[in-house]
Amino acid sequence: MKPKTIPKPLVQLNQWSIILFVLSFWFFQVEHFLLVPLAANACGAFLGFNPIVKAGRAFLRKDASSYIQEDADQQRFNSTIAVICLAAGYTSSLAGWSVASVVFTALVFVSAAVALLGFCIGCFIRFQWKRYQYKRSNG
Repeated sequence: MKPKTIPKPLVQLNQWSIILFVLSFWFFQVEHFLLVPLAANACGAFLGFNPIVKAGRAFLRKDASSYIQEDADQQRFNSTIAVICLAAGYTSSLAGWSVASVVFTALVFVSAAVALLGFCIGCFIRFQWKRYQYKRSNG
């Protein structure tokens, strides 16, 4: 069975959306801007359907399979981390904890920005976790 994949431009679209909505939150101080990437990534992580990625498919110029592909399971893991950080940032902002909201949103902002530059922090974390599990199970 062939592993599920996502075309890289769609993954990058999702990363850009995180960056833009977090910047909007920081600039306008409206925490509800965080709900867009939070909801989209929650759907992606828990339902396997990210509406931002789905909408972006309409704008692909070539067949989806002709692009570099990203592993869907890895993207689900990354989305889970994004959801945790965005939810923590959103609830921190609602509670009036501005430092915590900036810290949590900065974590997801930096992760998305660094991923666009070519290094996936979530991939590194998942790799280390899988390596740890393997070492633990093989004594």
